[in-house]
Amino acid sequence: MNLLLEPFQHEFMLRALYGCAIIGFLNGFIGAFIVLRRLALMADALTHSLLPGLAVGFLLFGVAPLGLFFGALAAALFVAVGSQLISRSSRIKEDTSLAILYTMAFAAGVILLNKVRSPISLHHYLFGNVLGLSNSDLWLSYGIAMVVIPIVVALQRPLLLCLFDPTVAKSQGVHVGALNYLMIGLLVLTMISTLQAVGVVLALGLLIAPSATIYLLTDSVNKMFWAGGILGGVSASLGLLLSYWFDLETGPCIVLLLGGLFLLAFLASPRYGVLTKLFRRRHFHQESLERWQKKPPAPAAAPTNEEKLH
Repeated sequence: MNLLLEPFQHEFMLRALYGCAIIGFLNGFIGAFIVLRRLALMADALTHSLLPGLAVGFLLFGVAPLGLFFGALAAALFVAVGSQLISRSSRIKEDTSLAILYTMAFAAGVILLNKVRSPISLHHYLFGNVLGLSNSDLWLSYGIAMVVIPIVVALQRPLLLCLFDPTVAKSQGVHVGALNYLMIGLLVLTMISTLQAVGVVLALGLLIAPSATIYLLTDSVNKMFWAGGILGGVSASLGLLLSYWFDLETGPCIVLLLGGLFLLAFLASPRYGVLTKLFRRRHFHQESLERWQKKPPAPAAAPTNEEKLH
Protein backbone atom coordinates (compact mmCIF):
# COMPACT_ATOMS: atom_id res chain seq x y z
CA MET A 1 0.00 0.00 0.00
CA ASN A 2 2.87 2.35 0.80
CA LEU A 3 4.34 1.68 -2.65
CA LEU A 4 1.06 2.64 -4.34
CA LEU A 5 0.78 5.93 -2.42
CA GLU A 6 4.46 6.81 -2.46
CA PRO A 7 4.37 8.76 -5.79
CA PHE A 8 1.79 11.17 -4.36
CA GLN A 9 4.14 12.13 -1.54
CA HIS A 10 6.71 13.73 -3.86
CA GLU A 11 6.25 17.22 -5.21
CA PHE A 12 7.98 16.43 -8.51
CA MET A 13 5.60 13.50 -9.07
CA LEU A 14 2.52 15.62 -8.39
CA ARG A 15 3.81 18.24 -10.82
CA ALA A 16 4.43 15.50 -13.40
CA LEU A 17 0.92 14.11 -12.87
CA TYR A 18 -0.63 17.52 -13.47
CA GLY A 19 1.48 17.89 -16.60
CA CYS A 20 0.58 14.43 -17.91
CA ALA A 21 -3.13 15.06 -17.37
CA ILE A 22 -3.04 18.37 -19.27
CA ILE A 23 -0.72 17.23 -22.05
CA GLY A 24 -2.45 13.87 -22.48
CA PHE A 25 -5.91 15.41 -22.69
CA LEU A 26 -4.78 18.08 -25.16
CA ASN A 27 -3.09 15.52 -27.43
CA GLY A 28 -6.03 13.12 -27.36
CA PHE A 29 -8.41 15.98 -28.09
CA ILE A 30 -6.58 17.50 -31.08
CA GLY A 31 -5.56 14.04 -32.29
CA ALA A 32 -9.12 13.39 -33.47
CA PHE A 33 -8.59 16.00 -36.20
CA ILE A 34 -5.32 14.31 -37.24
CA VAL A 35 -6.93 10.86 -37.45
CA LEU A 36 -10.01 12.02 -39.37
CA ARG A 37 -7.98 14.26 -41.69
CA ARG A 38 -5.33 11.54 -42.20
CA LEU A 39 -2.48 13.87 -41.31
CA ALA A 40 -0.34 11.41 -39.34
CA LEU A 41 2.62 11.89 -41.71
CA MET A 42 2.43 15.67 -41.37
CA ALA A 43 2.17 15.41 -37.60
CA ASP A 44 5.24 13.17 -37.48
CA ALA A 45 7.15 15.54 -39.76
CA LEU A 46 6.25 18.61 -37.70
CA THR A 47 7.21 16.85 -34.49
CA HIS A 48 10.69 16.05 -35.77
CA SER A 49 11.09 19.54 -37.22
CA LEU A 50 10.84 21.05 -33.73
CA LEU A 51 14.39 19.93 -32.93
CA PRO A 52 16.37 22.65 -34.78
CA GLY A 53 14.00 25.27 -33.39
CA LEU A 54 14.84 24.13 -29.88
CA ALA A 55 18.56 24.42 -30.65
CA VAL A 56 18.21 27.93 -32.12
CA GLY A 57 15.97 28.98 -29.24
CA PHE A 58 18.60 27.79 -26.77
CA LEU A 59 21.34 29.69 -28.62
CA LEU A 60 19.36 32.93 -28.55
CA PHE A 61 17.52 32.75 -25.22
CA GLY A 62 19.09 29.95 -23.18
CA VAL A 63 16.88 27.38 -21.46
CA ALA A 64 14.00 29.85 -20.92
CA PRO A 65 10.74 28.03 -21.81
CA LEU A 66 9.43 30.94 -23.89
CA GLY A 67 12.64 31.05 -25.95
CA LEU A 68 12.47 27.33 -26.66
CA PHE A 69 8.76 27.68 -27.40
CA PHE A 70 9.19 30.36 -30.06
CA GLY A 71 12.18 28.58 -31.60
CA ALA A 72 10.26 25.31 -31.94
CA LEU A 73 7.18 27.15 -33.24
CA ALA A 74 9.18 28.93 -35.94
CA ALA A 75 10.90 25.71 -37.09
CA ALA A 76 7.64 23.73 -37.31
CA LEU A 77 5.82 26.47 -39.17
CA PHE A 78 8.76 26.79 -41.55
CA VAL A 79 8.48 23.10 -42.48
CA ALA A 80 4.68 23.17 -42.73
CA VAL A 81 4.46 26.31 -44.85
CA GLY A 82 7.54 25.36 -46.88
CA SER A 83 6.06 22.02 -47.89
CA GLN A 84 2.86 23.77 -48.99
CA LEU A 85 4.78 26.31 -51.08
CA ILE A 86 6.94 23.64 -52.75
CA SER A 87 3.94 21.45 -53.61
CA ARG A 88 1.97 24.37 -55.06
CA SER A 89 4.82 25.83 -57.11
CA SER A 90 6.27 22.61 -58.57
CA ARG A 91 5.34 19.11 -59.62
CA ILE A 92 6.52 17.73 -56.26
CA LYS A 93 3.67 16.40 -54.10
CA GLU A 94 3.10 17.69 -50.57
CA ASP A 95 4.09 14.46 -48.82
CA THR A 96 7.37 14.32 -50.75
CA SER A 97 8.34 17.91 -49.94
CA LEU A 98 7.29 17.38 -46.35
CA ALA A 99 9.49 14.30 -46.01
CA ILE A 100 12.52 16.14 -47.43
CA LEU A 101 12.10 19.24 -45.27
CA TYR A 102 11.45 17.46 -41.99
CA THR A 103 14.39 15.07 -42.37
CA MET A 104 16.62 18.06 -43.16
CA ALA A 105 15.29 19.89 -40.11
CA PHE A 106 15.77 16.88 -37.85
CA ALA A 107 19.32 16.33 -39.08
CA ALA A 108 20.14 20.01 -38.53
CA GLY A 109 18.67 19.82 -35.04
CA VAL A 110 20.81 16.82 -34.09
CA ILE A 111 23.98 18.58 -35.30
CA LEU A 112 23.14 21.85 -33.56
CA LEU A 113 22.26 20.24 -30.24
CA ASN A 114 25.48 18.21 -30.27
CA LYS A 115 27.54 21.34 -30.95
CA VAL A 116 25.75 23.64 -28.53
CA ARG A 117 26.91 23.52 -24.93
CA SER A 118 23.55 22.82 -23.43
CA PRO A 119 22.98 21.66 -19.84
CA ILE A 120 20.22 19.41 -21.21
CA SER A 121 21.28 16.30 -23.15
CA LEU A 122 20.04 15.33 -26.60
CA HIS A 123 18.34 12.29 -25.04
CA HIS A 124 16.09 14.67 -23.10
CA TYR A 125 14.81 16.32 -26.28
CA LEU A 126 14.37 13.03 -28.13
CA PHE A 127 12.54 11.03 -25.45
CA GLY A 128 11.36 13.64 -22.97
CA ASN A 129 11.62 13.93 -19.20
CA VAL A 130 8.25 14.66 -17.67
CA LEU A 131 9.71 14.35 -14.17
CA GLY A 132 11.71 17.51 -14.87
CA LEU A 133 8.65 19.68 -15.46
CA SER A 134 8.96 23.10 -13.85
CA ASN A 135 6.16 25.44 -12.85
CA SER A 136 6.79 27.52 -15.97
CA ASP A 137 6.48 24.38 -18.12
CA LEU A 138 3.14 23.60 -16.49
CA TRP A 139 1.86 27.12 -17.08
CA LEU A 140 2.98 26.93 -20.71
CA SER A 141 1.12 23.64 -21.25
CA TYR A 142 -1.94 24.99 -19.46
CA GLY A 143 -1.88 28.17 -21.56
CA ILE A 144 -1.62 26.21 -24.81
CA ALA A 145 -4.54 24.00 -23.76
CA MET A 146 -6.64 27.09 -22.93
CA VAL A 147 -5.97 28.39 -26.44
CA VAL A 148 -6.35 25.20 -28.49
CA ILE A 149 -9.44 23.61 -26.94
CA PRO A 150 -11.77 26.67 -27.01
CA ILE A 151 -10.81 27.44 -30.62
CA VAL A 152 -11.57 23.87 -31.76
CA VAL A 153 -14.88 23.88 -29.87
CA ALA A 154 -15.88 27.25 -31.33
CA LEU A 155 -15.02 26.14 -34.89
CA GLN A 156 -16.49 22.65 -34.59
CA ARG A 157 -19.19 23.03 -37.26
CA PRO A 158 -17.00 24.50 -40.07
CA LEU A 159 -14.24 22.12 -39.04
CA LEU A 160 -16.50 19.10 -39.52
CA LEU A 161 -17.63 20.44 -42.90
CA CYS A 162 -14.00 20.77 -44.00
CA LEU A 163 -13.20 17.28 -42.75
CA PHE A 164 -15.96 15.48 -44.63
CA ASP A 165 -16.88 17.70 -47.58
CA PRO A 166 -14.62 20.69 -48.35
CA THR A 167 -16.68 21.54 -51.43
CA VAL A 168 -19.85 22.02 -49.38
CA ALA A 169 -17.83 23.98 -46.81
CA LYS A 170 -16.62 26.36 -49.53
CA SER A 171 -20.15 26.79 -50.86
CA GLN A 172 -21.30 27.85 -47.38
CA GLY A 173 -18.60 30.48 -47.08
CA VAL A 174 -16.03 28.57 -45.02
CA HIS A 175 -12.43 29.54 -45.76
CA VAL A 176 -11.10 26.01 -46.02
CA GLY A 177 -7.48 26.95 -46.64
CA ALA A 178 -7.33 29.38 -43.73
CA LEU A 179 -9.00 26.85 -41.43
CA ASN A 180 -6.49 24.16 -42.40
CA TYR A 181 -3.58 26.51 -41.68
CA LEU A 182 -5.14 27.40 -38.34
CA MET A 183 -5.47 23.72 -37.38
CA ILE A 184 -1.85 23.10 -38.37
CA GLY A 185 -0.83 25.99 -36.12
CA LEU A 186 -2.85 24.52 -33.24
CA LEU A 187 -1.23 21.15 -33.91
CA VAL A 188 2.23 22.72 -33.65
CA LEU A 189 1.31 24.34 -30.33
CA THR A 190 0.09 20.99 -29.04
CA MET A 191 3.29 19.22 -30.03
CA ILE A 192 5.42 21.87 -28.35
CA SER A 193 3.60 21.18 -25.09
CA THR A 194 4.24 17.45 -25.61
CA LEU A 195 8.03 17.59 -25.96
CA GLN A 196 8.69 17.74 -22.24
CA ALA A 197 6.60 14.62 -21.61
CA VAL A 198 7.61 12.16 -24.34
CA GLY A 199 10.10 13.99 -26.55
CA VAL A 200 10.35 14.39 -30.31
CA VAL A 201 10.53 10.70 -31.21
CA LEU A 202 7.51 9.47 -29.24
CA ALA A 203 5.25 12.54 -29.48
CA LEU A 204 3.28 11.09 -32.40
CA GLY A 205 2.19 8.11 -30.29
CA LEU A 206 0.65 10.34 -27.62
CA LEU A 207 -1.02 12.42 -30.33
CA ILE A 208 -2.52 9.64 -32.47
CA ALA A 209 -3.11 6.60 -30.25
CA PRO A 210 -5.96 7.94 -28.03
CA SER A 211 -8.10 9.13 -30.94
CA ALA A 212 -7.33 6.07 -33.05
CA THR A 213 -8.47 3.88 -30.15
CA ILE A 214 -11.73 5.80 -29.74
CA TYR A 215 -12.20 5.70 -33.52
CA LEU A 216 -12.51 1.91 -33.24
CA LEU A 217 -15.15 2.24 -30.53
CA THR A 218 -17.53 4.92 -31.81
CA ASP A 219 -18.78 6.63 -34.97
CA SER A 220 -19.47 9.93 -33.20
CA VAL A 221 -17.02 12.70 -34.09
CA ASN A 222 -17.89 14.63 -30.95
CA LYS A 223 -17.08 11.59 -28.80
CA MET A 224 -13.80 11.15 -30.65
CA PHE A 225 -12.63 14.58 -29.53
CA TRP A 226 -13.71 14.42 -25.89
CA ALA A 227 -13.27 10.71 -25.20
CA GLY A 228 -9.90 10.84 -26.94
CA GLY A 229 -8.88 13.65 -24.63
CA ILE A 230 -10.01 11.76 -21.53
CA LEU A 231 -8.25 8.59 -22.65
CA GLY A 232 -5.06 10.53 -23.37
CA GLY A 233 -5.05 12.26 -19.98
CA VAL A 234 -5.82 9.11 -17.99
CA SER A 235 -3.35 6.96 -19.93
CA ALA A 236 -0.53 9.49 -19.63
CA SER A 237 -1.08 9.78 -15.87
CA LEU A 238 -1.31 6.00 -15.43
CA GLY A 239 1.81 5.51 -17.58
CA LEU A 240 3.68 7.92 -15.32
CA LEU A 241 2.65 5.97 -12.22
CA LEU A 242 3.58 2.64 -13.81
CA SER A 243 7.00 4.01 -14.75
CA TYR A 244 7.54 5.02 -11.12
CA TRP A 245 6.38 1.73 -9.63
CA PHE A 246 8.39 -0.44 -12.03
CA ASP A 247 11.37 1.92 -12.51
CA LEU A 248 10.86 2.43 -16.26
CA GLU A 249 11.37 5.31 -18.70
CA THR A 250 8.30 7.53 -18.47
CA GLY A 251 7.79 8.53 -22.12
CA PRO A 252 8.11 5.02 -23.58
CA CYS A 253 5.89 3.66 -20.79
CA ILE A 254 3.11 6.12 -21.66
CA VAL A 255 3.27 5.34 -25.37
CA LEU A 256 3.40 1.57 -24.75
CA LEU A 257 0.31 1.77 -22.56
CA LEU A 258 -1.56 3.71 -25.24
CA GLY A 259 -0.39 1.25 -27.89
CA GLY A 260 -1.62 -1.66 -25.80
CA LEU A 261 -5.06 -0.06 -25.42
CA PHE A 262 -5.20 0.51 -29.18
CA LEU A 263 -4.39 -3.15 -29.88
CA LEU A 264 -7.03 -4.22 -27.37
CA ALA A 265 -9.64 -2.09 -29.16
CA PHE A 266 -8.43 -3.40 -32.51
CA LEU A 267 -9.04 -6.96 -31.37
CA ALA A 268 -12.12 -6.64 -29.16
CA SER A 269 -14.02 -3.51 -30.20
CA PRO A 270 -17.78 -4.30 -30.03
CA ARG A 271 -18.32 -3.04 -33.57
CA TYR A 272 -15.00 -3.04 -35.42
CA GLY A 273 -12.84 -5.51 -33.50
CA VAL A 274 -11.21 -8.31 -35.49
CA LEU A 275 -12.21 -11.02 -33.01
CA THR A 276 -15.71 -9.57 -32.74
CA LYS A 277 -16.19 -9.70 -36.51
CA LEU A 278 -14.86 -13.26 -36.62
CA PHE A 279 -17.20 -14.39 -33.85
CA ARG A 280 -20.13 -12.60 -35.46
CA ARG A 281 -19.53 -14.29 -38.80
CA ARG A 282 -19.41 -17.72 -37.20
CA HIS A 283 -22.47 -16.89 -35.14
CA PHE A 284 -24.49 -15.81 -38.20
CA HIS A 285 -23.30 -18.82 -40.17
CA GLN A 286 -24.28 -21.17 -37.37
CA GLU A 287 -27.71 -19.56 -37.03
CA SER A 288 -28.31 -19.84 -40.78
CA LEU A 289 -27.24 -23.50 -40.73
CA GLU A 290 -29.57 -24.28 -37.82
CA ARG A 291 -32.48 -22.52 -39.50
CA TRP A 292 -31.86 -24.51 -42.69
CA GLN A 293 -31.69 -27.81 -40.79
CA LYS A 294 -34.91 -27.03 -38.91
CA LYS A 295 -36.73 -26.01 -42.06
CA PRO A 296 -40.13 -27.80 -42.15
CA PRO A 297 -40.57 -30.40 -44.93
CA ALA A 298 -42.33 -29.26 -48.04
CA PRO A 299 -46.07 -30.21 -48.18
CA ALA A 300 -46.93 -33.30 -50.22
CA ALA A 301 -48.17 -32.65 -53.71
CA ALA A 302 -51.90 -33.12 -54.35
CA PRO A 303 -52.77 -36.43 -56.09
CA THR A 304 -53.47 -36.28 -59.78
CA ASN A 305 -56.75 -37.50 -61.40
CA GLU A 306 -55.08 -40.72 -62.59
CA GLU A 307 -53.88 -41.48 -59.01
CA LYS A 308 -57.37 -40.88 -57.73
CA LEU A 309 -58.85 -43.39 -60.28
CA HIS A 310 -56.37 -46.06 -59.20
